[in-house]
Amino acid sequence: MRRHWGKKALTTMIVSGLILAGCSGNGDSEKENTPPASSESAVKTEGFPIVDEPIKLKMFTRIAPANGPFKEMPVFQDYEKMSNIQVEFIEAPTDGFAEKKNLLFASNELPDALYRSELNPLETIRYGTSGQLIPLEGLIDKYAPNLKALMEEYPEIRSAITTPEGHIYSIPGIVSTGSARTDKRWINKAWLEKLGLEEPKTTDELYNVLVAFRDGDPNGNGEKDEIPMSARKGAAGIPIANFFTGSFGLDLQFGYNINIEDGKVNIWSGDEKHKELLMYLNKLYTEKLLDQEIFSHTEAQYLAKQGTGNTGMFFDQTNNNFLPIQDQYVGIAPPAGPHGDQKQSTVAPVPRDFGAFAITSVNKYPEATMRWIDYFYSDEGSTLLRFGREGEHYELKDGIPYYTEEFLAIEGAQGKMTPYAGGGAPHLISDKVASFINPPQVQAAFEKLEPYMPEIRYAAPMFDEATAQQVNILRNDIDKYVDEQSTKFIVGALSFDKWEEFQSTLKKMNIEELEKIYQEAYDKMEK
Repeated sequence: MRRHWGKKALTTMIVSGLILAGCSGNGDSEKENTPPASSESAVKTEGFPIVDEPIKLKMFTRIAPANGPFKEMPVFQDYEKMSNIQVEFIEAPTDGFAEKKNLLFASNELPDALYRSELNPLETIRYGTSGQLIPLEGLIDKYAPNLKALMEEYPEIRSAITTPEGHIYSIPGIVSTGSARTDKRWINKAWLEKLGLEEPKTTDELYNVLVAFRDGDPNGNGEKDEIPMSARKGAAGIPIANFFTGSFGLDLQFGYNINIEDGKVNIWSGDEKHKELLMYLNKLYTEKLLDQEIFSHTEAQYLAKQGTGNTGMFFDQTNNNFLPIQDQYVGIAPPAGPHGDQKQSTVAPVPRDFGAFAITSVNKYPEATMRWIDYFYSDEGSTLLRFGREGEHYELKDGIPYYTEEFLAIEGAQGKMTPYAGGGAPHLISDKVASFINPPQVQAAFEKLEPYMPEIRYAAPMFDEATAQQVNILRNDIDKYVDEQSTKFIVGALSFDKWEEFQSTLKKMNIEELEKIYQEAYDKMEK
């Protein structure tokens, strides 16, 4: 199915530890969760409470470093009173979360649901077809009016989460706010003004601006301590190279290094255009125009570099990390490359957080559980999840919730109030609830990018388990190799004279077979 970019915005698509005692429906939990004669008939299809007689559910969840205990969050305390559903969260830290999640399924010690669960497509299909996760499409149709409406408004959501057999085993977080789906290109306009420079419009102009940032002492301290450009740590393509793919004629279709032209799928990792991109980044890195710590600094260190005002250009979704000096920065458009290419390729999907919520086969109240999660796919429910209590945590201005200054002044308060802090929560992020991440400066920066968004964006295919396993095996080796070698090319540890050897190795790793699989998926999509 073809999906065009517009206001609805199109998507890319895209255990170890303790056996979690008490997660399954065994022992005392069976007594606690003994359903009424008809659990379905006891569930209201609209309004609150969801059930007249209280019920208890157990949900396995990831707890981020920013979070306090879920049971102490006002969000869930208030929602329990509204819904008449008591949720006991079994929390696993971000570090080691995947291992603990895998252990749950391997031991079959299942909770009633998984919340903020980060199930990838292969896990979703595997645990769904094994019967450990239940199909959700029927429950969505009858008990999730908010989610159903979003799936009708954005058809790419359904295609991104539906298996080849037609089942939905997990649901994502949904982002309808355009500016929340892509990092902005923030440049130090105070430095531009001091050095008498214009906003760069091409990759050559950007190079010249970065040279001026390095040599022109824009911070005025007489030392060469400025960082011309920085980005988050990651393997070569995640994220620094991806920010420049669109300037070199490269796209990121299917959430991968893929161009689609005239119906042909091309994995471009070994292409000359990719070489040209890496040569440009090598030039920036070698001349110290690109942060020398880009492959080693921590997330905290990167965010600190934003807040110092001593960085010339960087990439981030919002301006939260440099609010005290926000007037120093402005968003710019992607630069046109050497052949005139100019696109913003890094666009996250509308169903951004895949596998955020799933219901297991031991759950005795699947209808009530679906209604419980569906509330957070409404603006009202998302406001509760993201902003908490009106008057205490936020106030309304023209119908839009804003955190109070008193609440924002309390260090770490957001993470203790809501699971939204830490990412991956299953809910809707719409324009109405995005004030914290979408203030006017961010909106203006997004407007600079919007004309260069790809016209067509294809979601990552949902393969059957055998094909998904094959893709995983191929990509595990190919992606690791591409990232490692690309990093070496950028930092100068590997000469570009070795490019043909790089291409030859990719062929030996069966990159053409991987390309064929994606081609077949594309052909099925277009039928």
